[in-house]
Amino acid sequence: MIGISESVMQFLLAFVVAVPLLGAAAALLPAPPGLKGRSPEQAVLRHGVTVTGVVLIAAIVLALGFDHDHPSKMQATTDMSWIPALHVRIHLGIDGISLPLLLLTALLTFLCALHSYFKPPAGPSPKAFTALVLLLEGGTLASFAVLDLVLFFLAFETVLIPMYFLIARWGGEGRTRAAWKFILYTLLGSVIMLLGLLLIGTEAGTFDMVALATDNGRSLTTSVQVIAVLAIGIGLAVKAPMWPLHSWLPDAHTAAPTVGSVLLAGVLLKMGTYGFVRILLPVAPDGFRVFAPYLAAFAVVGIIYGSLACLSLARRGAKGDLKRLIAYSSVGHMGFVLLGISTMTPTGVNGALFANIAHGLITGLLFFLVGALKDRTGSTDLDTLAAHSGGALYGRAPRLGGLLAFGAVASLGLPGLAGFWGEMLALFGAFQPAAGLSRAAYLVFLAIGAFGTLLTAAYLLVVVRRVCMGDPRQDLPELADVRGYEFAAWTPLVVLTVLAGLWPRALLGLSDPAVQQLLAGGTR
Repeated sequence: MIGISESVMQFLLAFVVAVPLLGAAAALLPAPPGLKGRSPEQAVLRHGVTVTGVVLIAAIVLALGFDHDHPSKMQATTDMSWIPALHVRIHLGIDGISLPLLLLTALLTFLCALHSYFKPPAGPSPKAFTALVLLLEGGTLASFAVLDLVLFFLAFETVLIPMYFLIARWGGEGRTRAAWKFILYTLLGSVIMLLGLLLIGTEAGTFDMVALATDNGRSLTTSVQVIAVLAIGIGLAVKAPMWPLHSWLPDAHTAAPTVGSVLLAGVLLKMGTYGFVRILLPVAPDGFRVFAPYLAAFAVVGIIYGSLACLSLARRGAKGDLKRLIAYSSVGHMGFVLLGISTMTPTGVNGALFANIAHGLITGLLFFLVGALKDRTGSTDLDTLAAHSGGALYGRAPRLGGLLAFGAVASLGLPGLAGFWGEMLALFGAFQPAAGLSRAAYLVFLAIGAFGTLLTAAYLLVVVRRVCMGDPRQDLPELADVRGYEFAAWTPLVVLTVLAGLWPRALLGLSDPAVQQLLAGGTR
C-alpha cells in the first residue's frame, strides 16, 4: 500500500513489540515535574494513552507497508541468535495470519488506556495499573510476532501475571478467587504445553516455527506428533477456552474490571486459537489429524453448553450477571473458531481466523457497554437492570440502548456485520473436512453448530428485550447517555464491525494465501 524498505519494517515490528515493555518500566518511575498535569495519577494514565497510541500508529504504518500482494510471505523479519546452546533465536515476523491480530491488540489496548484515562480504575495505584496494562500488551503483541517456539512460550506466559493482578487488585466481588482460578488453570496448561514444545524442538533439531512449518512434520514420527499435539493442545485449549477447560473464564470476566474484561476477551483468548493455527496445524499435521474429530466434538459441545448457560442466566428471576452471560457467550463463539480449525481446510481455518477478529471487536464493545451500565446503575444483575435500573433503555438512554442492541445482533451473527462470516465459514468447512477426517461425523458437528446459532440468537434477543425495551418508569433517576470519551472509545469498534461485515475480503484476502501455504507445509 505504501513503499517501506524491509529494514524500516523490521524496525517497526521490533518497535511495536518492545515499546510497551519499555513503557511499562517507565510507568513505575516518577513523572517529570512538567508532565504531572493535575496530579501524578493523571500523568501516569496519560502516559498509558501516549504509549499505546504510539504503538497503534506504528502498527498501522506496519500494516500500510505490508506487501498485500504476498501475504503468505513472512515480512519485517528479524532473525538473530539468542541462546546458541539451545538453538533459540530472536526471530520476529508477520504474515497475513498474524497482522490482523497484531492490529486488534494494539487497537483494543489503546481504547482501554483511553477509557481508563477518563474513567480511572477504582483500586490501588494507577502506576501499577498502567504498567500492568502495558506489560500485558507487550506480551500479547510478542505472542503474535515471534517465530521461535521458546520465545512464543515466554510471551505466552508473560501475559498471565499482569492479568492475574488486574483481576485480583482492581476487580470486583470474588476477585481473589477468580484470579487464583485463572492463574492455576493457565499455569497448569502452560507447563504441559512447554513439555510438548520441548519435545518438538529436540526431535526436530530446531525451535524455528518457519522451518518446522516448512518441514510439515516430516522429521517427526507420528507418535511424537500425537504426544506433542496432546500436550501443546491442552495448554492452548485452556487459553482458548475450550469446553470443559473453560470454567476459569466466567469467574475471571465477572470479577475483572471493565478494561480487564475487554483485553481478556478481545486478545488473550486469541492466543490459544492462534497457537493451534501457527504451531499445531503445520508442524504436526498427522498428530493433529488424530485429535481433530475430538477437538470438533468438544467445540460443538462448548457451543451448545455456552448458549444454554446464557439462556439460563437470561431468564427472569435467575439473578444472572450480564458480564457472566457475555463470558459464557465467548465459550460458544470460540467453539466456532475451534470447529473451523479442526476441519483442517482453508475454508474452516479462514473462518476461524475471521471469527477471532470479529469476536475481539464485538465482545470488546459489549464489555465496554456493560461496564458503562454498571457505572450508571451500580449493578450488572439482569433482573436488577430489567426491573429497576436499566429497563426501557431505549427511552432513558437511547444511544446506549442502541449500541447494546447493535452489539447483541452483531454477536448473534446478523448478515452484514462481522460476526456472520467467521461462523458461516467454520460451518462450511465442517461440511467438507480435510481428507482423512470422517465427513459423516463432521456433518453431525455442522448440524449441532448450526443449532447453536439459533440458541445464540435466542439468548441475545432475550437480553435486548429485557434491558432495552418497555415503558420507562417515571420514578427512576435520570440515566446518562453515551459520554464523549465513551463515544471515542467505542466508535472504532462499531465502525470496524460494520466494515468487516460488509467487506470481508479485507481480512480474508490477507489470511487465505497464508493459510493455503501453511496447510501445504510452505510448499506453495
